[in-house]
Amino acid sequence: MNWIDELKNLLGDCVRTDEATLQAHAGDKWHAAALPEAVVLARTTEDVAAAMKVAHAHGISVTPRGAGVGYVGGCVPVRGGLVISTATMTRIVEVNPSDGVAVVEAGVLTADLQEACARKGWFYPPDPASRKESSIGGNIATNAGGPRCLKYGVTRAYVLGLTVVLPDGSILNCGGRTHKNKQGFDLVGLFCGSEGMLGIITQATLRIIPAPPARAALHASFPRFALAAQAVQNVLQGGHLPCALEITDAFTLAAARRHLGPGVLPEAAQGHIIIEIDGREDAVAAELNAISAILRQTGAVDIVPAVTEAEVEAIWQLRREFSYSLKATGLTKLNEDIVIPRSQLVALVEFCESMQKETGIPVACFGHSGDGNIHTNIMVLKDAEGNDIRPPADALVNRLFEWVVSHGGSITGEHGIGLAKAPWFAGAIGPVAMQLHRSLKQALDPTGILNPGKMGL
Repeated sequence: MNWIDELKNLLGDCVRTDEATLQAHAGDKWHAAALPEAVVLARTTEDVAAAMKVAHAHGISVTPRGAGVGYVGGCVPVRGGLVISTATMTRIVEVNPSDGVAVVEAGVLTADLQEACARKGWFYPPDPASRKESSIGGNIATNAGGPRCLKYGVTRAYVLGLTVVLPDGSILNCGGRTHKNKQGFDLVGLFCGSEGMLGIITQATLRIIPAPPARAALHASFPRFALAAQAVQNVLQGGHLPCALEITDAFTLAAARRHLGPGVLPEAAQGHIIIEIDGREDAVAAELNAISAILRQTGAVDIVPAVTEAEVEAIWQLRREFSYSLKATGLTKLNEDIVIPRSQLVALVEFCESMQKETGIPVACFGHSGDGNIHTNIMVLKDAEGNDIRPPADALVNRLFEWVVSHGGSITGEHGIGLAKAPWFAGAIGPVAMQLHRSLKQALDPTGILNPGKMGL
């Protein structure tokens, strides 16, 4: 009996080999794709364990998959074999304010968990931009971030316990539902950000917090990007800790004006920031006024406050439109989620502008200025036939990563390494750290069957 028939005998119609299902599980939002030989649409942790045991016994490569909305090829089954999907494991087991925890299966969408918490007056803060389509398991596997990271931290800060299926099919329960736990090594932390290379996350116990009763926001434009960057520092140095602090450069603003039409942003704006704050209602109102005063003193030419839910949402819709505006240029964008020390923000944009001037390839920068996680978009030019001219753009990616590492930054803050950033991974972390990665992979997955080809391991 071959391994696919063995799986079908064990798991029945959870095992799919039809062309449509194989195609649907061949890749993510990155450009690479590869067909698996079979897909398991798991319903339970036990399904995942059974499938993993069969793969382990036969030496079959296994690619874990959540919602499939990553940007680095992390769930591309480069060696064929088996894809194990947790997207159908969508049960919210409990939302328990008394313990301050939520227990969810790996396929639960981030937005669905947030809505379930909100119905009880509680709050799950991590907020990747793809929260309406990204799953909790994928968020944990990439240690996902989002605009609210500045105040509330990334996904890891909210993971108390995990159920993980290891490469041999055994089931690990680590951590728990207590908010403090120092029983041995931090195994929960080991799997956060592991990109499905050490085990398959099937369930998570997450920390939740009381929902802040009020929030407000503003957006402000500046005549120079350097002033917008200085405003970021001035707000923080002024003793304020917004839950989100976003910045946008001149190229992105120009694209937004073309896409959205006149009047949305001042014509003179060369830098732009969005700030959101939350807390008690009276404190939020006072802080909004204090931050507005700081922005005016820093040179803001236009400040638009938002105090109702609809107004706050309108500001975030404007932020979402920045990405759509870049797509509307007709150019393919290589979206790199680099991170730099906050003090290097102006230097980063000046470096990108110098590359643009030298090569003619546009580079757009916007993102999470509060924590230095700037989405740097290299816009791929096209030839006369409309085909992407990739080599010069890829060369700029290489230059960008070299600059980021040399200035104390990292080549990814949210998306992960996967396939896309694997060529730069070893250089970014150094030889000792790379060897430790290999040792950990060898210890947990000695046959190398779990998510092979990723991170250059």
